[in-house]
Amino acid sequence: MTDQAVDTSGPAEAAGTAGAKEPPEVTLPQFFGRERELRALQEDIERAGLDTLAGRKAARARVLLIAGRPGSGRTALASELARRLAEPGDYPDGVFRISLTEPEGERVPPERTARALLDLLHVKAPPGADEDELSEMVREAFAGRRALILLDDAVDAEQVDPLLPDNPDCLVVATATGPLTGIPGVRPCTIGGLDTGSAVQLLARAIGQVRVTVDPRTAETLAEECGGQPAALTLVAGWLAARPGASVADVAKQLRDRQDDPEQPAAARPLARAFRLVHESLPPAAARILRLLALAPAGLADAHTASALAGCSVPAARTTLDDFVRFGLLRTNGARVPQYEVPGCLAPLVRAVLEEQERPAEIQLARARMLERTVRRLQACRAVTDPEDSPARRRLAGLPRSLRFPDPGSAAEWLRIREPALLASARAAVSDGGLDTLARRLVAALVRALAAHRGTEEAAPVLYGLHGLVLDVAERRDLPREKAAALLNLADLDARTGRTREALARYRAALDAGRAANDLYATGRAMESAGGAYAELGDYNRASDWYGRALAQRLSQGERADEARLYGRLGAVHTYAGRYGEALRNWRAAAAGHRRLGDAPAQARALSEAARVQEYAGRPQESLHTCREAVGLAGRAGDVRLQAALEIRLADTLDRLGDPAAARLHRAAADRLLDEDGQAAEQGEVDLRNP
Repeated sequence: MTDQAVDTSGPAEAAGTAGAKEPPEVTLPQFFGRERELRALQEDIERAGLDTLAGRKAARARVLLIAGRPGSGRTALASELARRLAEPGDYPDGVFRISLTEPEGERVPPERTARALLDLLHVKAPPGADEDELSEMVREAFAGRRALILLDDAVDAEQVDPLLPDNPDCLVVATATGPLTGIPGVRPCTIGGLDTGSAVQLLARAIGQVRVTVDPRTAETLAEECGGQPAALTLVAGWLAARPGASVADVAKQLRDRQDDPEQPAAARPLARAFRLVHESLPPAAARILRLLALAPAGLADAHTASALAGCSVPAARTTLDDFVRFGLLRTNGARVPQYEVPGCLAPLVRAVLEEQERPAEIQLARARMLERTVRRLQACRAVTDPEDSPARRRLAGLPRSLRFPDPGSAAEWLRIREPALLASARAAVSDGGLDTLARRLVAALVRALAAHRGTEEAAPVLYGLHGLVLDVAERRDLPREKAAALLNLADLDARTGRTREALARYRAALDAGRAANDLYATGRAMESAGGAYAELGDYNRASDWYGRALAQRLSQGERADEARLYGRLGAVHTYAGRYGEALRNWRAAAAGHRRLGDAPAQARALSEAARVQEYAGRPQESLHTCREAVGLAGRAGDVRLQAALEIRLADTLDRLGDPAAARLHRAAADRLLDEDGQAAEQGEVDLRNP
């Protein structure tokens, strides 16, 4: 989360009171002032560091620190510095912005920060990677770049240090409340309020020069009452812009007469007074929406979020949110699907009025409404990817129009824009502890939507975290079936990324949970997957033992397809272990199982593996016979590519038997099959293009 910025991305209308029909059109100020600080920061970049003075090449990126209280405009200053540095092309590889603090004031976990940076760099991080691995990937990604990294709202040096590139061509600009002790050579720039002239100019740009000119002294007094803080001045300017009949003296007096919280630091009081003034002037319905936005996940909301929280219509919520933007209470991304953000400096103030004025039961109810709405939007997001006549699309048609998406592209765009908020919502729902049923539904809906729009492979890093949330709820609620499913999903992702031992431990834990739930599917899957993990580790004895256990369970249940597959798994590990007699028996059993199922291609593959084992065992004539049997099966099944592959294997066997002429015939047959298959595929494409 970032502070309230003085700058905006462009002109915007200032707000009238929330719900007003025709709010006055006033342009909010763009960045100005702070020229002295900007010059000092730019000079610091050029100043020689300790390494240079000692005759050594700098080992790491230089770090500039902009320190100031929330609301002082530190983020706006950092953004303006980044803009000025990027314009001449000094950092051609781009500017990368990351926030290090949650809206609730908690630090963002380092692994999540590193993943966010890697996402900005379009570097795919493996699911389940730990903090050290991700930090190393960040450093490697920046090693060959000349980039500027903006780390906003750092709590301490421990958050910043792992993200510093080992590359002096990069520059890091960090914002924080205090110093970052522990980072060598950090260049601090401490800021307070704007000078009086700049503060008055900010007011004049927002409310019009005339209202300042008629009483310039009072305008200066108002700037002093706001402590020169850009965030406080922006709120007060929005309040005045909405009230053309109010004078600058009116608002200055109201601020001066307000009682401060004696426990609040003096430097924080101007912003608190300005916020209270604006909040209390809102109509009751709008004020309640503002308070409930403290519950918005990651401080990010859209019209549906606000509508669900307050129990109002989506159009009314959208109008109110737009009014808040004009007040300076929110920022928006200006996208076709707008998303609204509570500025970081206002988040604790919004949270405080929520806790003061809303009962805990009402807060919990609002949170439940928001989660329920999110679940329904995610269900609609996934359902729109199904065929038109599918049951999911028929259920989708029964939802209110405001919850539906017109097409898969719109749903995918919404999912992309809302992903940070959706993930934050899932984390918050799980950590709440009182809404576990909704939390489980939310996570399940999010997993399905991500898989539908991105595929499980691309979404794997995000899915890993979501499966971890499911595991948290399952362990807290003692739900062994859900625990087994989560552990299996996590273990599969671990295995896919090469963390085989971690996967094995989770498969064993999933087996225990599956037994506790009397879930035969989970126990069978866990045993089979454990066998696969041991095979990957080269422990073929344990692999065959676990495959054998899984097979025994499948045999007792009469699950023929699983039986045939497991016979094949056993045949493979016995082959690797050099136990050719056991391997051949299992491959023969696999072939018989596929024959009973009527799966001729699978039967042919099993026979070809049996032929390979016979050859390893020194029985070439038997191998040749079995391989020919497999070729015939593949031909009868019409699987041309499998038949061609088996013809090549047959040719290799004949070569080893000393019959090169016959081997050439079979290779020629394989080439002919592949050519015919290619021509048929090409003709099929032509036919599709010219029906």
